Amino acid sequence: MRTLLAVDGGNSKTDIALVRADGTVLARGRGPGFEPQTVGVAAAVDVVVRTAAEVLGAGPPFADHVAAYLAGADLPEEEVALREEFLRRGLAPSVEVGNDTFALLRAGSARGWGVAVVCGAGVNAAGIAPDGRVARFPALGRLTGDWGGGQHLGEEVLWHAVRAEDGRGTPTELVSLVRGHFRASSATDVAISVHRGDIPRSRLGELTRPLLSLSDPVALGLVARLAEEICLLGCSILSRLDLLGTPADVVLGGGVLTGGATSLMAAVESGYAARAPFARLQVASRPPILGAVRLGLDQVGAESGAHERAAAFYRV
Repeated sequence: MRTLLAVDGGNSKTDIALVRADGTVLARGRGPGFEPQTVGVAAAVDVVVRTAAEVLGAGPPFADHVAAYLAGADLPEEEVALREEFLRRGLAPSVEVGNDTFALLRAGSARGWGVAVVCGAGVNAAGIAPDGRVARFPALGRLTGDWGGGQHLGEEVLWHAVRAEDGRGTPTELVSLVRGHFRASSATDVAISVHRGDIPRSRLGELTRPLLSLSDPVALGLVARLAEEICLLGCSILSRLDLLGTPADVVLGGGVLTGGATSLMAAVESGYAARAPFARLQVASRPPILGAVRLGLDQVGAESGAHERAAAFYRV
């Protein structure tokens, strides 16, 4: 029976699963983040190779097919480069690569079509129409109009805190949040430490979760802006796929959206109700790796019931 290696390569972690064509999960594991945009394609694929070798106790080839949803696969040429590197390294005779936003969609909707909106370290959205048409964003940060995500929100928190502290901005509880979280005497000291490299810039994302619990007007403004962006992302994809007037799943995922912040989720639900009343919002309850498993099962000639067996394994 054929096997597949499913890969969900996110910025913060890389999940893998070895799955038989009948949907049985034979092995699974987790490695560090998949970051080709930072370390390069070869070094990013190293993460998958090492993780699979540790879990399976052997080197490549690991399976008959690789199905990988990956961060950094934002443009067609990036998908090609990643696929070619997987093939060059011999992980499997055949490889399929896609952007990791589609993993969220396939994991959250058994239909195989709909829209996914992710807000984790960054933000992105993508969708598939019932007829197979695809809509997505380049998702290259501010260069392509993106706003939001844990990393960006953390930077916004620090920006507002420094300006409030030195008199340029509105007084806000964000000053105390920044000082307390980093055990610093001032928000400006935190900014200088980030500039010097003493505090990794990635740690600013740690400010997002406490931000979502504040009732300070400045904090509430940031949360409202984030909710607006999450609605705009999803509704834009729905519109481009002609799904605004059709009942369609909109799967919400990523650490910021699955964290359950009441004010954020209430604003998101209200926004979709006004703009896309037929949308069926679902907060992801199964890990994105299931999306890669489902993709791979489609491509290895999965047996009847394979999708249900795999989904049951990942039931939360």
